[in-house]
Amino acid sequence: MKFARFIMKNAALANVPKHIDHFSKFSPSPLSMKQFLDFGSVNACEKTSFRFLRQELPVRLANIMKEIRLLPPRLLSTPSAQLVHSWYVQSLMEILEFLDRRPEDQKVLQDFVETLVTIRNRHNDVVPTMAQGVIEYKEMFGHDPVTSQNIQYFLDRFYMSRISIRMLINQHTLIFDPASQPVPSTIGCIDPNCRVTEVIQDAYECARMLCEQYYLCSPELELKELNVNTESEPIHISYVPSHLYHVLFELFKNAMRATIESHESSSTLPPIGVMVALGGEDLSIKMSDRGGGVPARKIEQLFSYMYSTAPRPEITTNRRTPLAGFGYGLPLSRLYVRYFQGDLQLYPLEGFGTDAVIHLKALSTDSVEKLPVFNQTALRHYTSSHEADDWCAPRKEPLDLARDRVAK
Repeated sequence: MKFARFIMKNAALANVPKHIDHFSKFSPSPLSMKQFLDFGSVNACEKTSFRFLRQELPVRLANIMKEIRLLPPRLLSTPSAQLVHSWYVQSLMEILEFLDRRPEDQKVLQDFVETLVTIRNRHNDVVPTMAQGVIEYKEMFGHDPVTSQNIQYFLDRFYMSRISIRMLINQHTLIFDPASQPVPSTIGCIDPNCRVTEVIQDAYECARMLCEQYYLCSPELELKELNVNTESEPIHISYVPSHLYHVLFELFKNAMRATIESHESSSTLPPIGVMVALGGEDLSIKMSDRGGGVPARKIEQLFSYMYSTAPRPEITTNRRTPLAGFGYGLPLSRLYVRYFQGDLQLYPLEGFGTDAVIHLKALSTDSVEKLPVFNQTALRHYTSSHEADDWCAPRKEPLDLARDRVAK
């Protein structure tokens, strides 16, 4: 019996490339926040969700798995990248088992929920494990600008795909899994009346507690809100509170550390100012600190997965690896905001401080998933040669030496 199962498993694995090629021919179907809310309301149908996910999840998995194959072979050969790839293969095969099963059978629906929970748990460490793979690659082979650009392009799309897959899985399991314990006011993981200032306060308090553990002090928070639609109601939108919290917590940590380290000789700390403004189309959050800022040329580095100023963390079998040291806080935060068509931008004033501005869509109809799709455009990005820049680069040598070199 064991030998028969072994043969069947190997036969299934042999067909994985065919399944990936088949499902990657389809484009993912982005959903809007309104569609998530409408579907997850009182009349939510588990059978409809089952039929949608057993087709949509393989499409999203296959599209990004096509791009995994296009990574530099030396990066793909690292143990961490191999492990991540094996997780994706296993998850794809588990979902495909439901393609021919009938949702009228309650046991099938129960098995599907359990499979989704298993997949979600399996992928919990995808981010730090892939980050470890990039570190292994850099240490063994170094990196050149072209490879770094391709890796940056891939990781933005890879992690965005992961966010979207977890979103679909969370919505289904939170709504239809009897073992789940969703918050009463939410629909799945979406709060249709997300109080933005409450999320800001929660993120600040948690970042403040962490800050005081390290520095024994923390800057205060000055919070203001402006609702151009009505001044009497607190600002709220339909959003995923955990996504917003993740972004704000990261920004607060950065702002607090910069503020304290740039005012070591001062007896008082300037506060961190947060302004929330809701208009007809956008909800904007501006966080301002007086942490000294950074040179404008470093902004691109702060959003790079290949750049980190913190010591390298180690992955162990006893505990989950933290993201600190991978340099992924800001890049991932920007992806969480962009997932529903928002954006995160940094505006430094070197010598003074930094403004971090979050833009979110105010309307649930405008908040639509931003999903990577594998096509010829994506393929060309990995395979085309990068031409030389058509702008002169600034010289760092003295002008007279440059003239002598040119004359020779």
